[in-house]
Amino acid sequence: MNRKTIICMAAAGLISGMTAMTAWAQDSDTTFVLSTGVERDIGTYGGPVDIEELYVPLIASISNDRVGFRVTVPYLSVKSPVDEASDETFTESGLGDIALSATLYNVVESQQLGLVVDMLAGLKFGTADVDKGLGTGETDFTVRADAFKFFDEFTLLASAGYRWRGDPEGVDIDDVMLASIGAAYFTASDDILGLTFDFRESAYSGNDDIEELTVFYSHRFNDSFDLELYALTGFGDSSPDWGAGFRVSTDIRMR
Repeated sequence: MNRKTIICMAAAGLISGMTAMTAWAQDSDTTFVLSTGVERDIGTYGGPVDIEELYVPLIASISNDRVGFRVTVPYLSVKSPVDEASDETFTESGLGDIALSATLYNVVESQQLGLVVDMLAGLKFGTADVDKGLGTGETDFTVRADAFKFFDEFTLLASAGYRWRGDPEGVDIDDVMLASIGAAYFTASDDILGLTFDFRESAYSGNDDIEELTVFYSHRFNDSFDLELYALTGFGDSSPDWGAGFRVSTDIRMR
């Protein structure tokens, strides 16, 4: 089975699952969440001049205790040099790659060990403008396992997955492995402080892998409103030198 067949089959299955959400929500206690935020990343990526990226996602998700679905519609703006020999820059902006994902919760669960494993399947559609350099124009499919080990005030986090990349015409893009590890600390006021290290293989032969270290803080103001702040730094020429952002979320419980 080739890569395009895998991606097409995954797209059909995931979209069918999203279509069935209306009937599923009517029969289950569900939570609907709307989120948005802003992230700004800056890095030279091996060149002499900084490249600046602005990412603004609009995220809608719906879930119950067993399964969750999410759609992300992002706006993307990239400021980059005209060429490697010039300090002159230009900016391209527009719709980024729309993404859908489905998560099955508690695929593995042990109360004795305080351990839970979730499984995620996701599609990233090539909706970003290729001519503007905002995306590849192709669909990617990702599967990932997320593990959580719970302690009284700490939670350890780990994930591992694989991404099948769509190949644009005339460009050879590799499928990649991805992984992350981290920890979260819950304060007495139920705020969350955390640290994660994310790794992703480069999709282009000969380039550095993507490695990023992120610190985050999350505060819940009331039963339905959250704020998360975060900052990151990257390692190697495929990662930003630094980045920072925030996200706000509001949720509605439906019964």
